[in-house]
Amino acid sequence: MQLQAYNRLGSSGSGGGGGGSPSPPASPRRSSPRLVRRPSKSSGGRPPPPPRSLMQRAAWMLLSLLLRRQGIFLFAPLIYVSGMLLYMGTVSLDSVPSIISRPAPGSVYRSPELYQRLRPAMDADNSSDGLATVWKHAYKGGVWRPCINQSTNGLPESNGFIFVEANGGLNQQRTSICNAVAVAGYLNATLVIPNFHYHSIWRDPSKFSDIYDEDHFISTLTNDVRVVSKVPEFIMERYDHNMSNVHNFRIKAWSSIHHYKDVVLPKLIEERFIRISPFANRLSLNAPPVVQRLRCLANFEALRFSKPISTLAETLVSRMKERSADSDGRYIAVHLRFEEDMVAFSCCVFDGGEHEKIAMDAARERGWRGKFTKRGRVIRPGVIRISGKCPLTPLEVGLMLRGMGFSNNTLLYLASGKIYNAEKVMGPLLEMFPLLQTKEMLASAEELAPFKFPLSELFLKDGCYRLQCVSS
Repeated sequence: MQLQAYNRLGSSGSGGGGGGSPSPPASPRRSSPRLVRRPSKSSGGRPPPPPRSLMQRAAWMLLSLLLRRQGIFLFAPLIYVSGMLLYMGTVSLDSVPSIISRPAPGSVYRSPELYQRLRPAMDADNSSDGLATVWKHAYKGGVWRPCINQSTNGLPESNGFIFVEANGGLNQQRTSICNAVAVAGYLNATLVIPNFHYHSIWRDPSKFSDIYDEDHFISTLTNDVRVVSKVPEFIMERYDHNMSNVHNFRIKAWSSIHHYKDVVLPKLIEERFIRISPFANRLSLNAPPVVQRLRCLANFEALRFSKPISTLAETLVSRMKERSADSDGRYIAVHLRFEEDMVAFSCCVFDGGEHEKIAMDAARERGWRGKFTKRGRVIRPGVIRISGKCPLTPLEVGLMLRGMGFSNNTLLYLASGKIYNAEKVMGPLLEMFPLLQTKEMLASAEELAPFKFPLSELFLKDGCYRLQCVSS
């Protein structure tokens, strides 16, 4: 029996093999529906559209080309940039508008301009008397009462001795002393009278006893904190009488009191003698009531100026009252914080231009070598000013006092050190308050000599400011 394969495609000819099946007929070819013209209806049909114009045909052809060749869109940015470069090459730079960058409001020192606008009004209105009303508003609670209750209990055995080095100016030193009392009391330690760091800016070699009454300080704290004037001899023998051999803690600024308990106290108990240097701003402002009480006790009770300083201070106060007899002995004491170190440390920009910038950069490097030039540190004077961290100039202090209602007949006592650029910045303050007084005006050179106070640059031998003389 002979087998034959089945041919699914069939025969190619009409007479080629009688057993093959015929192939199906080919599908009719149809034109694209877009190219077929449909006949319009005979009744109610719309008229054929009008023929397209040449511009419409060109736009249609361009759109069709872009749709079929979408890759051309990848070159669109390149074509745009090339066109812009070609255009900029044909335009003069003088005709291109420049973008002016304006400083943010409050970021630039403009007080001198403000003073010039307000000065006519201040000169015309001098009838207010702030001295007559400043004391009218009494404390709502009645009277001020001390909140410190001195302890009468004895102290347990000391855990050891703590020696701190108070760095900074007079205010920072006083704060360091109060913090040292609080830390020593909290750790049940014996505090050695703090040492004052000799700074290249202030160059003040004063010791604790030169400024404060040391005996009064020790006796006032007797029942709360042990205080000694120096380290006992048997302790110093262990360290060969060399303070650098004593373990020194480098405490981070604004550390909590618990940090001292967890980190410092174990070493204190082990060594029996430690030191902390530097110590300015090394204790957090937020502390338990027992710590705050020791701070207040040190500041308001234990710290009292030495006899020579308090005697001269009483003399200056009595003389100021005599000169302000027309206002019942009332006057204003202003501590201007516009010394060179304060201006330099703030990193603020005033109106001194390039000369001021050079002088402040040198002062920062001289006083805090490398602190302000560390890699990655960015100083933004405008942001500092907007944040309100710039020291007030003498001009701004005068504007504030005049705005509070103090007339130009008010006596001002200027309590401050050497004012930065005093010959320039003190002029407006003297114009607003011509009766301004300083310690050099109230005391003789002989009275000031024991304290070695440097005479102000503004003060001359005849007792006059360079801008205005004041009768003695």
